[in-house]
Amino acid sequence: MIALGSDHGGFALKQEIIKYLEDNKLEYKDYGCYDENSCDYPQYAKAVANAIVSGECDKGILVCGTGIGISIAANKVKGIRAAVCTDCFTAEATRQHNNANVLALGGRVVGAGLALKIVDTFLNTEFSNDERHIRRISQIED
Repeated sequence: MIALGSDHGGFALKQEIIKYLEDNKLEYKDYGCYDENSCDYPQYAKAVANAIVSGECDKGILVCGTGIGISIAANKVKGIRAAVCTDCFTAEATRQHNNANVLALGGRVVGAGLALKIVDTFLNTEFSNDERHIRRISQIED
């Protein structure tokens, strides 16, 4: 299951992502926000991050205006590796090399078409299980 969260700046793009997930019959849970009224992204980042570390969800997608603030907030939760991606190459690399479990997007940075390609790449790329990447992730977690 995929955990979703956004603030008001990412709400519209999150709606596009929900449509993509539904069209591809992928299960998700939306942790908010639920409209475009001004709100604070840390609470949604924390909700998504906690859903992942608890095992309720496997991966997460967070969206704010730039993707930066919401990723910083998510990365405060132990066990979360959130990456801001603005292209498919970084989405693929962060899954293969960092085993990122949260994709962060900027609703004011990437258009819906590109964002959905990034989501697709992130969700369909496996971690490489390469020893050097495992070692580096362990160093990050320590």
